[in-house]
Amino acid sequence: MKIAKLKKVELREVWAHEAHEFTKWLAEPENLELLSDEIGIGIELVQIEANVGRYNVDILAREENTSKKIIIENQLETTNHSHLGQLITYAAGLEAEYIIWLVREAREEHQQAVDWLNEHTDDKLNFFLVEVELWQIGDSDAAVKFSVVARPNGWKKTVMEAGADGEQTETKTLQFEFWQKLREFASQTFPELKLRTPRAQNWYDISIGRSDCHVCLTLFLDEGKVGCELYISNSKELFVNFRQKKDGIEKSLGLEGKIDWQELPGRKASRIRAFAPFDLDDEKNWEKAFQWLGRTAILFKKAFGKNWNQEEPPI
Repeated sequence: MKIAKLKKVELREVWAHEAHEFTKWLAEPENLELLSDEIGIGIELVQIEANVGRYNVDILAREENTSKKIIIENQLETTNHSHLGQLITYAAGLEAEYIIWLVREAREEHQQAVDWLNEHTDDKLNFFLVEVELWQIGDSDAAVKFSVVARPNGWKKTVMEAGADGEQTETKTLQFEFWQKLREFASQTFPELKLRTPRAQNWYDISIGRSDCHVCLTLFLDEGKVGCELYISNSKELFVNFRQKKDGIEKSLGLEGKIDWQELPGRKASRIRAFAPFDLDDEKNWEKAFQWLGRTAILFKKAFGKNWNQEEPPI
């Protein structure tokens, strides 16, 4: 068997101009998806070169499902102080919650600065420092590789968030650990779910390829149950369309008569929910809960995803 050599390619050989070439390349959905997979949050493009007062941020985006603002600043060079200042200025001007700095090489002092910002801010601010590399095997096309150099520390954010909103740290910690272990379990058992970075809360959002609704996993430690639901944020018409196919959808889920259809009159949102009981006080039962959540989330994704046919739900 012939073994080819792996060769690193200079970024400027592929993207000579940062704004006109690299930023436009990154803004393509499939390339933002590569970055999403690496850092653990869903990224949807809003605008390239978005105005921030007299300045422009390279990419303004939003998080899938929550629509929280994301800014991305590109620097196909070694990190410097001016770009760090620009990031903070853009974050303040746009009230962004995720700040991503893409660079060719991160200096140690700037990695320390990003780590310091993550350690001294609450869960509403999350800084990522990411190195960009290009690699080639033999004469093949160059392939991009994103490597996270600095990211929010989930444990510290959990503790800080719990102290800030008054909730018990123990409950928040258990929520975070449950979702973290679910993510690890799903990466081996249900890789098609592509779970993002978990948080210390009782819900965990999952994108299903459409912007008008998403799947939400729920955790009720005190009640000893977990849930899976379709959350429709602002479309009663969509909820009605689904409910008109209620029998077929419930059959496709294998949950006939066990789905709670909540139109929520007086509110913009609607829910389609299912629950399952588990003794969550015993961590030995968590894997059983993970199995149910994973299987049910996949069924919900198939039943309500972007390929859903309004005439006949998938079986």
